[in-house]
Amino acid sequence: MAPSADRLGYWGRPTSTLDWCEENYVVSFYIAEFWNTVSNLIMILPPIYGAIQTYKDGLEFRYVYSFLGLAAVGIGSWCFHMTLQYEMQLLDELPMIYSTCVFVYCLYECFKQKNTLGLFPIMLLFIFSVSVSVVYLQWKEPVFHQVMYGALVACLVMRSVFIVTWVYPWLKPVCYISLSVFLLGFLLWNIDNLACDSLRSTRQRLPPVVGAVTQFHAWWHILTGLGSYLHILFSLQIRSTFLKHRPKVKFLCGVWPMLHIEAQKTS
Repeated sequence: MAPSADRLGYWGRPTSTLDWCEENYVVSFYIAEFWNTVSNLIMILPPIYGAIQTYKDGLEFRYVYSFLGLAAVGIGSWCFHMTLQYEMQLLDELPMIYSTCVFVYCLYECFKQKNTLGLFPIMLLFIFSVSVSVVYLQWKEPVFHQVMYGALVACLVMRSVFIVTWVYPWLKPVCYISLSVFLLGFLLWNIDNLACDSLRSTRQRLPPVVGAVTQFHAWWHILTGLGSYLHILFSLQIRSTFLKHRPKVKFLCGVWPMLHIEAQKTS
C-alpha cells in the first residue's frame, strides 16, 4: 500500500480504506491516481461493445449482463481511483462481487437448455452477494472483500479446468490464456502492494513516461480486464457450442478479439 504522505487535490483528503501505490495528484489536480484511473478503459469500452454484439447475435441476456457487469466494474474503479472516496470504493468493489457471480452462473449453467433459468444457483448467488455486501458495509475490512472475490474466482477456475479437461478440450488455449493473463495481473497487484516503497523510489529516478510503466496496479486493471473479457468469450464459446451455434472469432481493427455467433442452419 501507499505511504500516507501524498498531496491533496480536487477531491480532498482520501476517505477510502485503501490508497494504492501510485502517488496522488501527480499527473492531474483532478484525478487522484491518474494511471490507475485511465487503465480502466479496457474494462469499459470493449465490454460495452461486446454486450451490444452479443445482443445483436441473439444470445441469452446472461452474457449481455456479463459484459455489462465487467463494464460496471471498470466504471466503478475509474470513479474510485479518480477520487479515493469511500463511496466510490464501494462502487468499485461490490460490482466485482456481483459481476463475478454472473460469470459463475453462466459457467455452471452452460449445459442447460436454451433460455432456462436455474433458480437454485440464482438464489444461492443472490444470498452470497447480499451477505457479502451487508458484512462488508458493517466490517470495512478490505481483506474480507478480497477473500470473497477470490473464492468466486476459484469457482470459475475449477469449473473452467473441468470443462476443458473433460468436455471441450479444444478450448484449452483460450481458457489457459485468460487464466494466465489474470494471474499475471494478480502477481503484479501483489508486487505493487509489497514493494511500494521501492517502486516509488525507482519512479523518482525515471522519466515520467517510463515511470508510468512501473504502475503495477494499473497493469492489474489492464491484465485482469483482458483476462475477464477473454473468460466471457470462453464462456460464450462453451454455451454457443452446446446450443449448436457456430461461434466465430473475429478481430476488431485486426487486434481485439470478438465472438460472433451464427445460428446453425437447418436443412
